[in-house]
Amino acid sequence: MTSTNPQSDALPASMLPRRSLLQTLGGGMGLLGAAPFFASEALGGTGSNVVHFAPRAKRVIHLFMNGGPFQADLFDPKPLLEKYAGQRPDGANLRTERPTGGLLPSVAKFYQRGQSGLPVSDLLPRLGEHADDICVLRSMHADNPNHGPALMQMNNGTILPTRPSMGSWFLYGLGTENENLPGYVVLCPGRPVRFAELWTSSFLPAAYQGTYVNHADLTPSKLIPYLQGDAKTPAAQRRQLDLMQRLNTMHLQQRGPDNALEARIASLETAFRMQSDASEAFDLSTETEATKEAYGKGHYANGCLLARRLVERGVRFVQVYYGNGQPWDTHSKHNDAVQNLCKDIDQPTAALLADLKQRGMLEDTLVVWGGEFGRTPTTENGDGRDHNHHGFTMWLAGGGVRGGMSYGETDEFGFRAVENKVHVHDLHATILHLLGINHEKLTFHYAGRDYRLTDVHGRVVQEILA
Repeated sequence: MTSTNPQSDALPASMLPRRSLLQTLGGGMGLLGAAPFFASEALGGTGSNVVHFAPRAKRVIHLFMNGGPFQADLFDPKPLLEKYAGQRPDGANLRTERPTGGLLPSVAKFYQRGQSGLPVSDLLPRLGEHADDICVLRSMHADNPNHGPALMQMNNGTILPTRPSMGSWFLYGLGTENENLPGYVVLCPGRPVRFAELWTSSFLPAAYQGTYVNHADLTPSKLIPYLQGDAKTPAAQRRQLDLMQRLNTMHLQQRGPDNALEARIASLETAFRMQSDASEAFDLSTETEATKEAYGKGHYANGCLLARRLVERGVRFVQVYYGNGQPWDTHSKHNDAVQNLCKDIDQPTAALLADLKQRGMLEDTLVVWGGEFGRTPTTENGDGRDHNHHGFTMWLAGGGVRGGMSYGETDEFGFRAVENKVHVHDLHATILHLLGINHEKLTFHYAGRDYRLTDVHGRVVQEILA
């Protein structure tokens, strides 16, 4: 006589559903909502823990200014903007993809900060205190002036929406340091343009996809929905999970190897273990009042503090999007907007660097700051700035990068990279290098060819390495 006890190891063949029924059953359980959250070494194929040389960084925090900041407002002073205000000087190459007017001066004043004397705008006074930790890349350039393709290239290495994101490549190469938390977390108080395509694992195993967390509301049930499942008690939830796992395992034994199903089995177990770890990691009430005061208030401040907490607990890659949509996309009233934006990011960004440094984590945590492109030195709509992918600024700190320096130059108006140019592919190659990975060797065979984050491009910017 066959037992119907859900805790029994023996289940009748009649209870084994077809794949579609199994997926339906799984979809009804809250825990399955966590399935794409985790990068378990057992799921990842050949890439996990591939380190080609001693890494300088163990983890990455990407502070993403979605919309695109203007380089000459922050880290790339251009005094000629004031001299030629309203003009388009003869011989200056200021041609953009859309019509723009004359040159628009920046509202910022620059001061040499730190022992290095690195020029930093007065719009970022607190961040300027960390000038000696920052390496400014003034000569970034990309391939497309539109938000969607530019976001894809910065995040996925290509303007196409069919390639894995850089965070997925990081996990594929290195694995995760905490099996009870996601290895790759994306924090955004809303929806950035293009949304989930920016953290997709694409053709890499699904376990390497980023975990999107809308941190606009820090209530645990809203931060990570479905994590608690449908069961009323942990014991009941454990019984549900055991039953699901036995069904999945028997199905796997009947059908043979199935990467997607193996990922599902492992992620369900991880989701169960994650409940206490995730709740604790996202609970900012456990921080001291002094720490919370140092970071300040607001979505971006909370995102920076959460990023520190997550990497501290073994999360490999954390992205903090500044806000919903494209907050730095200042096509009108640019000078007013940039002052408010900088006021909002200055304190939290400086606090993050100070916090990591005080905890001894900055030396092996790489912090990356920037947008998908920059903005034009010429005006749009009289008081705005258009997109500019020809020359823009990003900065790196920690993780084996030389601080207190700038690398590369734009032209005299800050429009186009002209010296020691750094393409997005070069940035990705350099980040992978700091993580101990040769970007040319981290590949995945798919559809008849080997793919990599940098495709067939990319140069490690050796000059900025400590």
